[in-house]
Amino acid sequence: MLTEIARAKLNLALHVRARRPDGYHELETLFAFVKFGDVLRIAPAAAPAFRITGPFADKLTGEGDNLVTRAAARFAEGFGGGAHAIELEKHLPVASGIGGGSADAAATLRALAKLHGVALDDSRLFAIAHSLGSDVPACLLGRTALGKGRGEQLQPVPGMPGTPVLLVNPGVAVSTAEVFCRWDGIDHGPLGPDPLAGRNDLEAPARAIAPVIGEVLAALSGLPGVTLARMSGSGATCFALFETVEACAEAAAAVKRPGWWSVMTKLA
Repeated sequence: MLTEIARAKLNLALHVRARRPDGYHELETLFAFVKFGDVLRIAPAAAPAFRITGPFADKLTGEGDNLVTRAAARFAEGFGGGAHAIELEKHLPVASGIGGGSADAAATLRALAKLHGVALDDSRLFAIAHSLGSDVPACLLGRTALGKGRGEQLQPVPGMPGTPVLLVNPGVAVSTAEVFCRWDGIDHGPLGPDPLAGRNDLEAPARAIAPVIGEVLAALSGLPGVTLARMSGSGATCFALFETVEACAEAAAAVKRPGWWSVMTKLA
């Protein structure tokens, strides 16, 4: 059995530049990943099998078909390898802007590639990732990168590994499609040379849908030692980067609220 971590994805900045003719949006974003995530276990089997465990398993149980099973099926179509038994241990909230489903699909592709001797930078693997969703190629790459297009045009850049991070979700799921539909349609400018000085153009529409996101950001922004507090992706998960582990730990205790999910981790 092979175990693969599906690390949570952060958009340290996310600029929406235009709506494309194909219905997607032209993006400029800075992807980063943390050490915390879902856990995928996979092994060759006589017949395909899939089960979900973990704290957020009940949010996905009964789906039958999801990004993990689709990733496995498309890997088999492209590379062979037979059937597999897959367990997804779900630790990330669902529909939360930190790439849970995309990270799970990417972890599935990485695990299958390792099991069957496929190079992780194989262009066919990235083609499968692209077919599964806009964030899956970035999650497959799994390192800090600038993303353009739908997010699949990736340019690796130096990251900030080891930086303490606090993730906070107010216990609400936000529809990515609805958030994009509420985008104001205005190009507020490109991602500059310092992405941390950027913004998340989806924050305003996400807050209109779930005003509690504003409460999370207000709670994070006012904490000692915070260097950046922002919503990730289409929400509702927000994050804060800290100068020290101690400041992050104090913040984790300070932002606890009934119904809010939070985890202290580090940039990978």
